[in-house]
Order: sequence, then structure tokens, then C-alpha cells
Amino acid sequence: MVNQNSSDKEADLVIIGAGPAGLSAAQYGSRANLKVSVLEQMAPGGQALNIDILENYPGNITRGNNPPRSGFEFSQDLHKQAEEFGAQFIMEKAGAITKEENGFTITFDSGNKLSAPAIILATGTKQRNLGVPGETEMYGRGVSYCATCDGPFFKNKRILVVGGGDAACDEAQYLSRLSDKIILVHRKSMFRAQRALAERTLANPGIEVRFNTRLIEILGETKVTSVRLEGPQNGSESAENTGKTMYEEPMDAVFIFAGSDPQTALAKELGAELDEAGYVITNQKMESSVPGLFAAGDVRSSPFRQVVVAAGEGAVAAHSAAMYLDSIKGVRYA
Repeated sequence: MVNQNSSDKEADLVIIGAGPAGLSAAQYGSRANLKVSVLEQMAPGGQALNIDILENYPGNITRGNNPPRSGFEFSQDLHKQAEEFGAQFIMEKAGAITKEENGFTITFDSGNKLSAPAIILATGTKQRNLGVPGETEMYGRGVSYCATCDGPFFKNKRILVVGGGDAACDEAQYLSRLSDKIILVHRKSMFRAQRALAERTLANPGIEVRFNTRLIEILGETKVTSVRLEGPQNGSESAENTGKTMYEEPMDAVFIFAGSDPQTALAKELGAELDEAGYVITNQKMESSVPGLFAAGDVRSSPFRQVVVAAGEGAVAAHSAAMYLDSIKGVRYA
């Protein structure tokens, strides 16, 4: 990653987060001839890095024997594009933001500061913990939140996947290529994942799906050895209120995909309006309730969170930020 020179104290536009929304915003902001700084404490790509095959991004198709690009490859391309257009990347964490008369001042955890009249929050979400006994204790010892990261450690092992959304179904399918001993449990009677993905998961012979079943506890001393589940005795798709029981089952790994929480601490600090779930509320221009503060991607209140949506919102946010910067300079649009 290219680091911005530490002597650079100001930017036109600061983008916090380098997932698909942030990287798309960086490209469009730079193409608008803005001095763009992107803050990312990890690797560019965000949660897209964990996508094994990015099959539902428009134009990302199978070519000959080559499958669609992975989320990692896609993220690398976005990062390279943004850099080529002039965006500068800073590998630091924004510890605090203060609103000033002429914009914002960001203070990094290192103590360095950066000022800009406009900011785009593209901080995304963080995987949610289930909060069951053994989850924290066994993290890194069989408990994981990323199948593409840790799945290869459990080839031909007994693997439990927890969740019912797109991530759970997608990751279960990836894991089924490593082991034919995959059990996917979901506490409700049907998936909330997109229909095509759900149907493909149900049809996969390497995945045993158990609806109306909850993970109660993860057991083990130095590593995961078993799990305690609650659900229909035969693991069938029976109605929610019938025949549930508690039982223990041997397991080597547990992959949890129980939803996510928006990373909105900085937005709260600035007093931005949030919805009931804690996501940043914006208008169609991606403008938050705080002038000069924009939000895009999974951190934003939206009915549909996908890579393609995040990329589009990032582009809109950058365009809107450029118009905002023109307006405070006195440039008006008809």
C-alpha cells in the first residue's frame, strides 16, 4: 500500500475505510481532481476480501476455464485503480474527528492529524458475535468468522456453520469444497439469503442443513471438540415449536456468520443521525445530517447491502462531495 507523506496535513476529501465503497469513492474523487486521502488500518478490500468467488458482480463472469474473480482479486484491482488516479493511502486508524469551522480534523491513534473540508465514511460493518459460551475462549482454536481465511486448516474435518444469510450460505459452499462433513444450522425455518444462493446451498450434497436449530455452546479444552445444539431431534425442517431438544455433537471447527454491526463510532461522535439499527442515515446524495460528512456502503442505512451497491454509493458520495466542495468555494450548479 502506498502511504501518504506524513508531512501532508490537509486533503480535499478524506475517505475512512477502503472497502468497495471507499475504493470506488477514492477513484471518483481523484478523477474529479480532488486531493484524496484514504484511511485504512487493514488491507484494502474490507469484507470483500473474504469472498471466494464474486459471482454476482455485473460483468465478473466465467471466461473459458477461469472462474469469476475472487473478492481479493477484485479488491486489488479497485485499489490499483484508485492509486493510478492519484488517491493516497494512509495506514492509520482515525481515533477521533472534530468538526471545525472549515471542515474536519482527524486525529490518528498515533497522534498525527489530518484536516479536510469533506469526509466520506465507508467504515462498513463488523461481524457480530453470537455470545455463546466457548465462543471467545475458542476463537482461533477452531472458532472463526472467515471461511476463506481459516477453512484450509480444517480439510476433511467436521465443520459447523452458523447463520442463514448470504455470508453463511456462501461460506458453507466454499467449505464444502474442503470437507464433506459440513453442518449448517439456522435458528429459523428458512434462509434469509438470496433465493439462488439458498437453493444452491440446500442442493449441495456436502452440506447438511438443519433449520430451527441454535448453537448453545462450543466445547473444548485447547481446541474445539464438540458443540451443544438445540433443535428438532432428527435435525429435520420441522416447525419452530415442535420437538426441540438439547444434544451434543462432535465438531472440529465452528464458523459463525450471525450478521454484522455498523462501525459508526465516528459518526456518533459528530452527531450524525442514525437509524434504529445504528446505521448512518443519508439522502440520495449520500449526505448525512452533518454538513460535509457523507456515508457510503454497508455503514449506511440501506435495504440492500451488496458489493455492487457499495461501489455505486461510493461513486455517488464522491461526486456529491466534489459538488459540496465547489459550493463552499462559491461555485453553483444549475
